[in-house]
Amino acid sequence: MKMNRYLGILLIMILVFSCKRISNSTSRMQNNSKLKQIVESGVLRVVTDFNSTSYFIYRGQPMGFQYEMLQELADHLDVKLEVSVNNSLEEKFEMLERGDVDLIAVNLTVTNERRKMMDFTVPFAQTRQVLVQRKVSDSDDSDNDSKNSMVFTQLDLARKPVYVQSNSSYAKRLKNLSDEIGDTIFIHEIDQGVEKLIELVAEGEIDYTVADENVARVNSTYFDNIDFSVPVSFPQNMAWAVAKGTDDLRFAVNSWMEKFRDTRKYAVLYNKYFMNKRSAEIVESDYFANSSGKISPYDDIIKEYSKDIGWDWRLVASMMYQESRFNPEAVSWAGAYGLMQLMPNTGARFGIVPTSPEKKQIRAGIMFIQWLNEQLSDIKDEEERRKFILASYNVGLGHVLDARALAAKHGKDPNIWDDNVDKYLLSKSEPKYFTDSVVKYGYCRGIETYRYVANIVDRYEHYKNLVEE
Repeated sequence: MKMNRYLGILLIMILVFSCKRISNSTSRMQNNSKLKQIVESGVLRVVTDFNSTSYFIYRGQPMGFQYEMLQELADHLDVKLEVSVNNSLEEKFEMLERGDVDLIAVNLTVTNERRKMMDFTVPFAQTRQVLVQRKVSDSDDSDNDSKNSMVFTQLDLARKPVYVQSNSSYAKRLKNLSDEIGDTIFIHEIDQGVEKLIELVAEGEIDYTVADENVARVNSTYFDNIDFSVPVSFPQNMAWAVAKGTDDLRFAVNSWMEKFRDTRKYAVLYNKYFMNKRSAEIVESDYFANSSGKISPYDDIIKEYSKDIGWDWRLVASMMYQESRFNPEAVSWAGAYGLMQLMPNTGARFGIVPTSPEKKQIRAGIMFIQWLNEQLSDIKDEEERRKFILASYNVGLGHVLDARALAAKHGKDPNIWDDNVDKYLLSKSEPKYFTDSVVKYGYCRGIETYRYVANIVDRYEHYKNLVEE
């Protein structure tokens, strides 16, 4: 009896141990399937900074070093890029840990302390940390205190107050430097982005901050009174970060990054954002949306008329960018004209001609949108209906109605655009479909309209990230 009891206990222990091993194995498999999840969902979710180098809107177009690199990666993976913005390092780390994003894409310095929280990709660049301070002219005798405050070596930082971004590697480096010089550096960690701190230095609100040298160099093109000649670190690697255990994603990014870093496209991209003298023109422009809040010269008019149709004005702005790049004199090969690119017959119907002033052009485009909204009122979901309106604005209502009829015939939802009606608009370039009995308007090259809708919706998401409603 005792022997049977011992055997029973032993069997239970073996089963528990086996289950635990299976559970651990399953957990590892789930952790290591991040790339598969991304590919199956068709979306790569990233968080980055909004500033003059990483990600911004200029003259209606999303731009930035991190943004363009991320778009290259998303194209390589054949997925859509979904960008979140957050200038708090701590919150970015939390987003990654919670699984809200797949990747942190900023100028993230690789440190051993951070390796405990996340895994890093191979570096995309190297830089060093530098002190940012105001220049003082030798000929300026009016401010001797300012001259005496200039730092020329790391030793001069003793007893100086330095403001840095919270949870950044800059604070850690300054603490080490304080030990190295044998004196106290007064380190103030505040919840401001690096570029904002550089601006505060330039404006005299604070005396010192620390930044990566490439970022400091860009900012010096539009704050000509800042000095960044004093290094506070050796060269350091900058990389992206993924969550612990997502090895397959990290390996995929590394494989792509190692090849991309050696391309001419990468060199052009780096020079464009970190070595370009025109950076000052961009940041000082009224249409650098990160600081001005403006997308185009016509924002006020767009806001006024967008209310008539209940649309977010940023969606109309994205549509106008797609149509004309905000050029009121634009004329297409087919004869569409103006900011809203209305065809001559449509323009005349809503009271404009090619020489009409910009405000009337915008009003006519809004009236056309309102008319299309009425024709598609059977689509009850407003967000979905907007996609159908955009498609109809581009290719004509008849072709969109044909695509809806084809979708219904083939068991798809005629009231849903993505992966339903859009597929049948694409199919209208094939004889099998454009000769179908439910089709009234014949052949259509649907790929252009498919891209038109996708581009407007995608750009609208960028506008929502960076421009207030």
